[in-house]
Amino acid sequence: MYAEERQQAIADLATRRGRVSVADLADRYGVTSETVRRDLALLERLGHVRRVHGGAVPTASLTVTEPGLAERDHTRAAHKDRIASAAAAHLPGSGGSVAFDAGTTTGRIVAALPTDIDLTVVTNAVPIAARLAGLHSVRLHLVGGRVRGTTQAAVGAEALRFLDTVHVDVAFVGTNALTVGHGLSTPDSEEAAVKRAMVAAADRVVVVADSSKIGRRHLISFAPLSAVDVLVTDDEIDDTDRISLIEHGIEVVTA
Repeated sequence: MYAEERQQAIADLATRRGRVSVADLADRYGVTSETVRRDLALLERLGHVRRVHGGAVPTASLTVTEPGLAERDHTRAAHKDRIASAAAAHLPGSGGSVAFDAGTTTGRIVAALPTDIDLTVVTNAVPIAARLAGLHSVRLHLVGGRVRGTTQAAVGAEALRFLDTVHVDVAFVGTNALTVGHGLSTPDSEEAAVKRAMVAAADRVVVVADSSKIGRRHLISFAPLSAVDVLVTDDEIDDTDRISLIEHGIEVVTA
């Protein structure tokens, strides 16, 4: 394979997977790590990728914008289904309390709940609340506030005041991006504030995020990795990332 072919392949792989690592690329293409770093440096100059610790992400990964709910729901849907199924194992026992952050993956956990489950649920997500409202065994608390059209999540001062008064056994939290240095991050400051409050309200924090989110950064960090107990992701997570997260005290579950 010529260098130009390898570089094009690396750019394509980064776009498909959301992140590539130096170690994986060196093994995949049978070249040294130094060669991969030179390839990534060239691709960065050409505007195809941005280099991050241990690898690179597509240029579009480092952004202050966010897609709408419908678009995100169809992105990596099979991965999210598997993640939601695995995350359900971390629900509290009968009579427990749980918070569900707004998001397409957290919504899938809720969709898989047994109809007779005995839980107290707190959520700021309108679609999640609508699904749970008909379950008589669920004691539902809908967080109030202004609803963002992009995520259909309640945000603002009213939401924060309510979350400051509650305590739950487990919080299931989604994130737009996750890195060791920047923690969990999202583009919107109001959404970040609610996520931060939800994390603070829980004894145990379970983050649900597909592997394309790992290695990305968004504008607002809402929690450090030290606040996370469990990360449930898919089996495409890079080994280097998985080991690094485990070393930071996180239980990493792959689905």
